[in-house]
Amino acid sequence: MTLLPTSTSTDIEERQPRVAVLPIGSFEQHGRYLPLITDTVIACVIAREIADAYAVHLLPPITVSCSHEHGSWPGTVSISSRTLSAVIEDIRESLTRSGIEKLVIVNGHGGNYVLSNVVQEANVDGPHMSLFPLSSDWEQARQRGGLVSDRHGDMHAGEIETSVLLHAAPELVRSGYESADHDGGARRFLLTLGMGAYTESGVIGYPSHATAAKGKTVLTSLTQGFAVHLEALGERSDKEQITPGSDEGAAVSRARQGSGRK
Repeated sequence: MTLLPTSTSTDIEERQPRVAVLPIGSFEQHGRYLPLITDTVIACVIAREIADAYAVHLLPPITVSCSHEHGSWPGTVSISSRTLSAVIEDIRESLTRSGIEKLVIVNGHGGNYVLSNVVQEANVDGPHMSLFPLSSDWEQARQRGGLVSDRHGDMHAGEIETSVLLHAAPELVRSGYESADHDGGARRFLLTLGMGAYTESGVIGYPSHATAAKGKTVLTSLTQGFAVHLEALGERSDKEQITPGSDEGAAVSRARQGSGRK
């Protein structure tokens, strides 16, 4: 799988996509068996699957983000939330000048809390930006993939991340994940104390349960679930996943009515 975009300017001119997809990862520790670039690879894999399934403009990734909670481990690099927000805004303005007014952020790092605020602010005057996957998207993917861990317990370098890499980039997974399970507990003061207060290895999760098959199903679920995010932005898709009468379908319908769209 080619993770980086390979389209030419002519390709974009001919396709005239209305939505751009921006993967955002991180460069932070993921234990002894996953690389520092793990979150970026996962974001790129998800974004590539989306680009293969929908008419979107795939952008290259932002590879360094807000990983301050991992700062006690060698190799981790961070930028401030202000910088990340500013970069996204610059990208959005550049896309708008080129005629693409909708942007979906594919976030691969849970510590990028600022992204929720960025998206909220961008949508004050109407739907222009979306954040994907949401917690509900991840939860659905976990259920469909048959993962044995939950999202809280499997926070970092665990079953889901290792499964995705075993499927999409197995050459990046080193031995050792089979015996690296660690329960990080409630982690009540994670924002105050950082990851180091809850794990020596850098792992919080259950990578021993990871399989490539689970990773494949997780990605399939996320790709299918992306359709409802396009709909929320006012875009149609031939892979529409909205179920009539569902909470998601009702919410999108109300939003469209409020904006005057039918």
